[in-house]
Amino acid sequence: MSVVVFLEHHEGELQKGSLGILAKAGQLGGEVAGVVLGSGVEELAAGAGRYGASTVYVADDAKLEAPLPQPRVDVLAQLVEEKGIETVLFAQSILSADLAAGLAARLDAGLNWQLVDIATQDGAVVGKQSALGDSVLVDVGWTSTPRLALFRAGIADPVETGGTATVEKLDVTFQEHSLAAEMLEQAHEESSGPSIEDADFIVAGGRGLGAPEGFGMIEELAKALGGAVAATRAVVDAGWYPYSAQVGQTGKNVSPVLYVACGISGAIQHKVGMQGSKVIVAINKDPNAPIFEFADLGIVGDVQTIVPKLTELVRARKG
Repeated sequence: MSVVVFLEHHEGELQKGSLGILAKAGQLGGEVAGVVLGSGVEELAAGAGRYGASTVYVADDAKLEAPLPQPRVDVLAQLVEEKGIETVLFAQSILSADLAAGLAARLDAGLNWQLVDIATQDGAVVGKQSALGDSVLVDVGWTSTPRLALFRAGIADPVETGGTATVEKLDVTFQEHSLAAEMLEQAHEESSGPSIEDADFIVAGGRGLGAPEGFGMIEELAKALGGAVAATRAVVDAGWYPYSAQVGQTGKNVSPVLYVACGISGAIQHKVGMQGSKVIVAINKDPNAPIFEFADLGIVGDVQTIVPKLTELVRARKG
């Protein structure tokens, strides 16, 4: 079975989500290839061998410098057709979602999305998709090849195998309409510290903070831990914190080592996004808050009092 994982990169680094899907693809058996598209990315591609890719296809062209989907659809469609690729996997991101949809339309191929797992059963490739608020898993499949799959964010961590990859350059041909769009400017959100997708430590705030100003102490605790700040949909909808920090069914999925939930009730929509955390600590003044049902450690009390003291303790421990 021929499997290729789209390896997204940003600012000279392969993205954690894509490398995690490389590890997930290994479950299908056989060798797994990666594909890196961009400008000046050949050296970057070679590093994918350490995470399980036996071959990395590289399209290095100035027309691929901007993160636009259509030129990438051209390259991937060409790769799939020329190499007879049966399965193409993507980690969830805005670019990958656009690219997967465009490739499905171009190749008239089946696309399953929001997968949490993939496996072979009785010789067939089967995807696992959550349903009913993540209360059940359902099997999804494909009626033909190539099979396209878009995985939910945060469902797999990169696994270093210590291997090396053979880098194979691709000769690219672009369709005229694919080059019609031009990126004039690319803005970057000003931020410090890791993103919530990459952070080992996350401190999240909910309505229980009482006001937008409550996120000040959340940021201080996150800074002390060397982590990132997250938020629930309710506070994002209220304008208390940016959407980029939203964790949950309509936000991002995260899987940090430690997730500290401050003033969060624990609705199923939020649980969906953070239940992959290794350790969950909940701070809430309501002893009956649903979040205590799945937290590893629960603290019943006022977040306004507990969080600042916790920050002091963390700073003291770190010296």
